[in-house]
Amino acid sequence: MPRTRPRDPSGAKRSYTRLPRPDDPAATEPTSGEGAPTPATTLIARDSAAALEMQARIDPATGLATLPNDPGVYRMIAADGSVLYVGKARDLRKRVSTYFQKSGHGPRIARMVEQIVAVEISVTRSENEALLLENNLIKGLSPKYNILFRDDKSYPYIVLSQHRFPRLGRVRGTPDRRQRFFGPFASAGAVRQSLQLLQRVFRLRTCTDNVMAHRSRPCLLYQIKRCSGPCVDFITPEDYAADADAAAMFLEGKADQVTAQIEARMVAAAEATEYEQAAVFRDQLSALAKVRAQQAMSLEGGSIGDVDVIAVVQAGGMSAVCLAMVRNGQHLGDRVYVPQHGQDATPAEVLSAFAGQRYGEGGVPPELVVNVAPEAGELDWLAAPAGRPVRIGAHPRGDRRVWLKMAEEAAHRELILRLGDRANQNRRLAELGEFLGLDAPPRRIECFDISHTMGEATVASCVVYEDGAMRPDQYRRYNIAGAAAGDDYGAMREALTRRLKKTAEGDAVLPDLLLIDGGRGQLNVACEVLNEHALSDLAVIGVAKGVERKAGMEQLVFPDEEAPRRLPADHPALHLIQQVRDEAHRFAITGHRARRGKARRSSSLEDIEGVGPARRRQLLAHFGGLRGVQSASIDDIARVEGISRTLAERIYRELH
Repeated sequence: MPRTRPRDPSGAKRSYTRLPRPDDPAATEPTSGEGAPTPATTLIARDSAAALEMQARIDPATGLATLPNDPGVYRMIAADGSVLYVGKARDLRKRVSTYFQKSGHGPRIARMVEQIVAVEISVTRSENEALLLENNLIKGLSPKYNILFRDDKSYPYIVLSQHRFPRLGRVRGTPDRRQRFFGPFASAGAVRQSLQLLQRVFRLRTCTDNVMAHRSRPCLLYQIKRCSGPCVDFITPEDYAADADAAAMFLEGKADQVTAQIEARMVAAAEATEYEQAAVFRDQLSALAKVRAQQAMSLEGGSIGDVDVIAVVQAGGMSAVCLAMVRNGQHLGDRVYVPQHGQDATPAEVLSAFAGQRYGEGGVPPELVVNVAPEAGELDWLAAPAGRPVRIGAHPRGDRRVWLKMAEEAAHRELILRLGDRANQNRRLAELGEFLGLDAPPRRIECFDISHTMGEATVASCVVYEDGAMRPDQYRRYNIAGAAAGDDYGAMREALTRRLKKTAEGDAVLPDLLLIDGGRGQLNVACEVLNEHALSDLAVIGVAKGVERKAGMEQLVFPDEEAPRRLPADHPALHLIQQVRDEAHRFAITGHRARRGKARRSSSLEDIEGVGPARRRQLLAHFGGLRGVQSASIDDIARVEGISRTLAERIYRELH
């Protein structure tokens, strides 16, 4: 993917001048508008607040002494111009110098330092601004040596709307404070579970306003006692509002007050001889007691504020971070993250990376409970986005110790699963490399497939398997336009040519193995394209379904072998090939169906050559509308006055 410079964290637009490459002769003697020499590495950008940000590119061998002692962000640059690493610093000179003036780095950082040819810096006005810029750059660039926590989704919330009969729902993103919001929750599963509990206890509606407005009978949720039926006035607005307020109090951690209120309402109903209503309150109390018994994180001696519990666990060269959220004493679920590029990072480095990417844009609770003591001053910046001091406890006691233990166990379980899967994938890769006669198991595999329906809406897919897992963020689809309808060979040629063009432009890396979903013909086309791009040494094989077209009967076609090979149905290498091929097939079909559906939805008589306003009116009048024209046969269309057989065939073809 081409690298783009993220926008300024403040949202202001900035203008930049392109930095010269170190090997550019023009970069050695730059001049200003007056002709005086100026440093080749410096550029200034002005934002709307008229603040200055200095960006510079320096040679690490000679330019470290010129670095400022200001806060900012640094980017380690490789020889090909790619960004190896992005980091923030309270003091740029001290931080960047440690990479080149100290020894004893771990393997990951040592490998990175060997590849650095330049360092780009951005000086910011504060350490908090540096954090925001670092977070944006990491998200936009995905540097090779940063510890990356993939999480494109924002955290979910429970919302209680401000209607006459408030609705329970869930949303993601920035909450609309005009409604009542509760959260954030660690996962969508935690939200679903909480909504189910709230429905069971308080029986609030979850249907949309449109559905509620058009109901004349109560829905199934009323029948199973998950809703009180406000759509058909089975509950008064006052009683419903009391239930909604009780649900809000429960979400705020005031379960004792909720219980007391429901008990009071039950007693009042019984004294008024409203025994059916008293029974409803009794059932609410019973359900509430069960819910409270299920709360995994109870408290000692009263309520507590918001707490995030973060546990870092490492095993087998992998790291896992479990984030458990506690809000007002309620456990809102947990989520386990397994970062990329964290093979030899220390637990403190993993914690720091997670905190930067999790809290860089806000959402910092007043207290963090961690199982790894951060380096001195490393997380002091949290006070700025939080707007208050943040307490960090690395040696908790009591309940907090129990919470942390639970988070550690969750992270450990995830690591065990990942390590088992990785061992299986490593075995598959090793068997595949041995079968293909490669010097080493392939690290990156790409597979191409073509999908169309009788030549219509042809789409090519390219899926990527890298480092033991599928990489959906690197998948690509190609809408085929240059090949004739139904020409699979031409479509394959176009897709591969467009893919390899990206590599030639430096925007993509080459795979170690190329899989082509098809037989000898598709493989020959792939070999021709590779030869045209001087890549004849790239390993490539065709994957044909075989005569019986059954899983396990695949034929593997090699460029220099006339007869295809077959692997046993239980061979690990075949399982890996099937996994990647099936994913390419699924991705291609999904794209083809979407393209075909879009084309059919947009088809109209106005787009058909030879059908003017008069003929269009005739067709619509004869068949009663466009849908009638679409369902008509060629013979039916040809019977319309002024429509020839040839034009009828064209109309039918364009509408189907």
